[in-house]
Amino acid sequence: MLLTTAACGSGNTADGSKPSDQQSATTSASATTSTTPPASTTEPVSSSSAKPTKATPRDDGSVELCTMADLSFTVTNYDAAGEDVRHLMLVATNSSAKKCDVANYPEVTLGAAKRPAAVKESTRDDEAVTLAPGEQAYAGVLATGGHLDTYSVKSMTVGLGSPGGESEPEAPVKVKMPVASFEADDGQRVTYWAGTEGLAMRPVTQS
Repeated sequence: MLLTTAACGSGNTADGSKPSDQQSATTSASATTSTTPPASTTEPVSSSSAKPTKATPRDDGSVELCTMADLSFTVTNYDAAGEDVRHLMLVATNSSAKKCDVANYPEVTLGAAKRPAAVKESTRDDEAVTLAPGEQAYAGVLATGGHLDTYSVKSMTVGLGSPGGESEPEAPVKVKMPVASFEADDGQRVTYWAGTEGLAMRPVTQS
């Protein structure tokens, strides 16, 4: 099973998108790092001239699960400029030439946490999100839930875990931070993968 976290906050559009002043960064899933890499490490940023399209939310069961090599990841600060960073949007883009599925939820480890963020069970969806080449899946990340043990986050990693449970999970990759640092606590949560930004972010922005 996996672990990492959409009501529209002020300034969001009707479909749950954020203003253009959000910061974002990407990294290729082909990069390999440890689960707690140094915060100063610079990771390559992947780019594509193709405009991503919406994911297909249902699958006929014949599509293979995406591997880390099939995906690239982007993390965006979902809070307004000047506000504390609490809500992050994780985007997985199918950068391969084949269709594949993302299932369950991503394993998101914030900074020096000993384990990935707990999943927000209310977002559970047993259906995989099917991604054609260039399509995207979304997960919301809540960094602070008003609990104890607050700490500073200067790096984060993302993994797929082992959605089918029949194989060892692939090593997670370091994802470039959208900001220099932010605070997290033991109330951090991640949502299940969703086919739209709104479905991913409403559950964490309403927390």
